[in-house]
Amino acid sequence: MQTILGANGTIGKLLAKELMSYTDKVRLVSRNPIRVNETDELLAVDLSKPGAVDKAVRDSEIVYLVVGFDYKAAVWEEKWPALMRDTIDACAKYGAKLVFFDNVYMYDSNKISHMTEETAINPPSRKGAVRNQISEMLLEAAREGWIQALIARSADFYGPDNNNNFITQMVMKNLKEGKKAMWFVGSDIKHSFTYTPDAAKATALLGNTPDAYGQVWHLPTESRNITGKEIITMIARELGAEPKISLLPKFMLLPLGLFIPVMKEMREMIYQYDRDYFFDSSKFTRRFGINATPYEEGIRVTCKAYRE
Repeated sequence: MQTILGANGTIGKLLAKELMSYTDKVRLVSRNPIRVNETDELLAVDLSKPGAVDKAVRDSEIVYLVVGFDYKAAVWEEKWPALMRDTIDACAKYGAKLVFFDNVYMYDSNKISHMTEETAINPPSRKGAVRNQISEMLLEAAREGWIQALIARSADFYGPDNNNNFITQMVMKNLKEGKKAMWFVGSDIKHSFTYTPDAAKATALLGNTPDAYGQVWHLPTESRNITGKEIITMIARELGAEPKISLLPKFMLLPLGLFIPVMKEMREMIYQYDRDYFFDSSKFTRRFGINATPYEEGIRVTCKAYRE
């Protein structure tokens, strides 16, 4: 049995499809799980409730933690450490391996111009501090031999099955409606994006590769250093729109946060857009010989799905 905690999210749904290459026994866990494959086992629980994670992990060989809490620092501080501790404890109890789908928020803000698995850890935000705390909990448990675990990290992502990401909401939606694409701070700044189908396929592969455990892995992401302007131009071409851009300066996040809550939460994360942000996944490519989907192809498929 391979179990996905947080199965209703974008990565969870794609991951469920990919796991069928390795097993026909997949358990989908969320408050209201939706079957992806015909043979999926559904378990409806609130993972923040006592005993819920234990119930979800029981009889599992591999557990994928891909939960997405509300994008609020206070929520993360309250819920993430407890969930990680419960998941580690349950995996140790039942002898399950643990795969944690992570982000890059814990990396030093002065080092994000070229991020590898060895990039210095120095979280510059409350959200980053939480991600550092829980990833260290997992790695310590692995070092101490309590469980077998690995971390699969992704850059900001985009893809055909994810309408709530930055690319879709700020760029595609606006261009399709004849408006200017929105971008933070400067469109000539470089920024990597991970294609969600690539992320899911690689996460499934890592989980089913015995020697991948005990490590941090960057999920396959295009190796080109690409700017916001280049991304917007590609999208505009696919949508038959003019690649017009409206830049949102840092000082606007505070007043916008009064009307758009996520903008308030973006204030501490804006450092990811005011400097180059390059996500290096060459370790994964060297190990598995798999390259990321080129931006042109990923954007073509994503735009097609959005139009339809």
